[in-house]
Amino acid sequence: MFYIRERHIKQTSTKEISRQQQLVHLEMHAFQAQMDPHFIFNSLNAIHHYILTTSTDQASLYLTRFARLMRLIIRNCNREWINLEEDIEALELYLQLEQLRFGTQFDYELEITPEVFQQLTFVPPLIIQPYIQEAIWRRLLLRPTKTGGCLRIRISREHEMLSIRIEDNGVNQGPPAEDAHLSQGITIAAARLEAINERYNMRSGITERELYNEMQQPSGHLVIINMQQIAAREAVM
Repeated sequence: MFYIRERHIKQTSTKEISRQQQLVHLEMHAFQAQMDPHFIFNSLNAIHHYILTTSTDQASLYLTRFARLMRLIIRNCNREWINLEEDIEALELYLQLEQLRFGTQFDYELEITPEVFQQLTFVPPLIIQPYIQEAIWRRLLLRPTKTGGCLRIRISREHEMLSIRIEDNGVNQGPPAEDAHLSQGITIAAARLEAINERYNMRSGITERELYNEMQQPSGHLVIINMQQIAAREAVM
């Protein structure tokens, strides 16, 4: 009986270490996916263009936002949980920088319902942003008119679940080969959420579906991320 008990403890410990290693591995890859060199280079290029052609004050504003975003990404990459307020700040900085590059090609709306207390709501970092990036690059920027793109993000609370809706009116033409880093970001985000589900016995998931208008023509895409909220999560931080 002693031998069986010791073997069970050893197996449980080995399994937990393996889970921890898998989560660290996924977090490292999520950080690498978000620190996309194309995004960094193009953002700096856009800021440089502002310096040369328009207002240095505007360029300074966007450079400050870029620096703040890089700081948040680096600070949050090794944290398992952050409060929603920090995650939203990083998302808005990312969206503002993308709008700087693409001008009128898309606008975004971000709504957080009153029952969501951002400072007391915790989420894993680097989960939401890959789906927003995919909506912009794979759908909104592919609109034939190159204008009128709309990205709507709505965060609400339904009982013990945090619901994040990401809706766009873009055109889905399939993933180009050069956008492999987008697929990687989505894959890593889904895998991290699954690993966190297993570790904390949570109920969380991601669903996607195409949207159609009254003429049954494609009109956009919807991603819903549902994450169970746990009262004891502050102790995990």
